[in-house]
Amino acid sequence: MVGNNAPTELGTQKISKLLMQYAIPAIIAMTASSLYNMVDSIFIGHGVGPLAISGLAVTFPLMNLAAAFGSLVGVGAATLISVKLGQKDYDTAQRVLGNVVVLNLLIGVGLTVVALAFLDPILYFFGASESTIGYARDYMQVILLGNVITHLYFGLNAVLRSSGHPRKAMVATIVTVAVNTVLDPIFIFWFDWGIRGAAYATILAQIVSLIWLMKLFSNKEELIHFRPGIFRLQRKIVQASLAIGMSPFLMNLASCFIVILINNGLKRYGGDLAIGAFGIVNRIIFFFAMVMMGLNQGMQPIAGYNFGARHYQRVTQVLKITILCATVVTTTGFLVGVLIPSIAVSAFTTDPELIGLAAEGLRISVLVFPIVGFQMVTSNFFQSIGMAGKAIFLSLTRQVIFLIPCLLILPQFVDNGIWWSLPVSDFLASIVSACLLIWQFRQFGKMTREESLATDV
Repeated sequence: MVGNNAPTELGTQKISKLLMQYAIPAIIAMTASSLYNMVDSIFIGHGVGPLAISGLAVTFPLMNLAAAFGSLVGVGAATLISVKLGQKDYDTAQRVLGNVVVLNLLIGVGLTVVALAFLDPILYFFGASESTIGYARDYMQVILLGNVITHLYFGLNAVLRSSGHPRKAMVATIVTVAVNTVLDPIFIFWFDWGIRGAAYATILAQIVSLIWLMKLFSNKEELIHFRPGIFRLQRKIVQASLAIGMSPFLMNLASCFIVILINNGLKRYGGDLAIGAFGIVNRIIFFFAMVMMGLNQGMQPIAGYNFGARHYQRVTQVLKITILCATVVTTTGFLVGVLIPSIAVSAFTTDPELIGLAAEGLRISVLVFPIVGFQMVTSNFFQSIGMAGKAIFLSLTRQVIFLIPCLLILPQFVDNGIWWSLPVSDFLASIVSACLLIWQFRQFGKMTREESLATDV
C-alpha cells in the first residue's frame, strides 16, 4: 500500500522534512506503544500488588522471544518493501505483503503451541518462584493464545509504515493503546480478573487495530494491497525478508537470554522484589528506547529507498540527523534517571522497598545513556539498507559479546553488579559501532566519487 507520490518524495524531498514526516508519526506510535506496556504495569502494580509486578517481569523473556519472531518477519519485510519501492519493483513489493501474512500465521501458531505445552518449566527457568509463578502463568496463558493476532498486527503495521503511510500506522498503534487503557481498569478492578484481565485487554486492543489494518490492505485502489496470488510463499522473498530481519530477531533473542540471566541473578542476589525492580526499570528505559525506535522507523524507508536508488549522500544525511535526534532523547532519559529516579518509579508502586530498589537500579542503568541512542541508530541503519551482517554484528556486540560476560563476572566483585553490567556493555558497544560507522561513511564517499566520475565521462 503506497500513495502515488510516496516513492518519489523519498528520493527528492528535503531529508529533514522527510524524517519529520515519517519519524514523528512513528515516534507517537512507539511512545504510545511503550505507554501501552507501562499502563499494564501501573495497573497491575496498584491493582494486584508488588509481587504481581515481579511475576510480570518474569514473562519478559518469553515476550522478547515472541517479539523476536515477529520482528524476524515484520521488520525484514518492511525493509525489503522500502528497497523494492526504491528500485520501482512494485510487483515484488506487493508479494512481500502476502508472504508477511502467511509467515506470521505459521510462526505465531507454532510458538503458541510449543510455549503453552511447556509454560511452567519455561517460567521457572526465566526466574519465577513459588510466589510469582501464578501471576506469570495467568498472564502468559492469555497472551500466548492471542499470539497470532499480535504477530499479524505488528507485521502489517510495519509494512504499512514502510510503504508510505506512517500516519495510518501511528493511528493503528494509538487505537490499540487507547482501547487497552480503557479496558485495563475495567478488567482488573471492576471484573476483578487480576493480572489475567490486563492480558485480555492487551489482546482485545490488538484485535480492534488488526481489523482496521486488514481493511486498509483490502483497498484495491492502493498500489500494495491484498490480491489473489500473493499469499504463496516464494523462496527468494522469504529468504531476503528473513535475512534482513535476522538482525532484530537475534537482538530480541539475545534480549530474551539476557533477561533470563538478569532475572536469575537478581533472584539470587536480591530476591523476588529485585526482579520486580528490574521490571519497573525496564518499562522506564523501554519508553525512551521506543522513542528511538520511532526515529529508526522514520529513518528506515528514507535510508532504504535512497540506498536502493544509489543516492548515497542522502543516505548519509538522514543517518546524521537521526543520530542527533536520538542523542537528545537518550540524554533526556539520563537526566530523568539521575535526577528524579524515585519519582519515576513511584508511578508503578507504593511499596517503599520496591521503590528503593528500582530507583537505585534506574540511576545506575542510565549512566551512559546519552550515547546509547547513537548505538541503536547505527545498528538499525545497517539493517535499513539491507546490510544484515553488519546489523547483526552490532546487535550482538552489546547483548552477547559484552553484556553476558559482564552479567556473569561483575556480580562476583561489585555490589549491584547486575545493574552495573548495563552501562558498561552500552559503553563498549558504542565504541564498536563508531568504528564500523566511520568505515561505512568512507565507503559511501568512495562510491559517490566513483559515480560522479562515471557521470562526467
